[in-house]
Amino acid sequence: MRVSFRGEAKPIERLFDIALRGEPVPLVSVPETPFAFQLVQDRADVDISDPAFDFVRSIRVFEITYQQRRSSDGDCNSWGSVYMGSYGDQGEYSRRRSSVSAVPTASDFAVPTDCRSYWHRSVFVEWRDYEGSYGHEEVHY
Repeated sequence: MRVSFRGEAKPIERLFDIALRGEPVPLVSVPETPFAFQLVQDRADVDISDPAFDFVRSIRVFEITYQQRRSSDGDCNSWGSVYMGSYGDQGEYSRRRSSVSAVPTASDFAVPTDCRSYWHRSVFVEWRDYEGSYGHEEVHY
């Protein structure tokens, strides 16, 4: 015996039916608008070269990875990688390799003076707001 029951289809079920049966998709009309859309890539969509926007250029992003441990031979082994990112005149972001010594002191990162097991991985962001006040945030992961 074969029985089937079909109640009202849920919206997602209806979409699957349309996709699998090859039914034409209903056209949606969009009202005309006086606005022109423009694709903007890799830059701000307004001119931010004015000194009033210096706070954007003050943002620095540090990607920090550092590991230290004592080997079975008794040697102290360490490895670190730091990248620093910043924003240019029109808000374009660039990133370059940096050094452990360039990480701001406000970061939780600190190379231990003794050779103990140590692992640090974070993104540290610092900035100066439009009034010149310093701010920072660090996310460990």
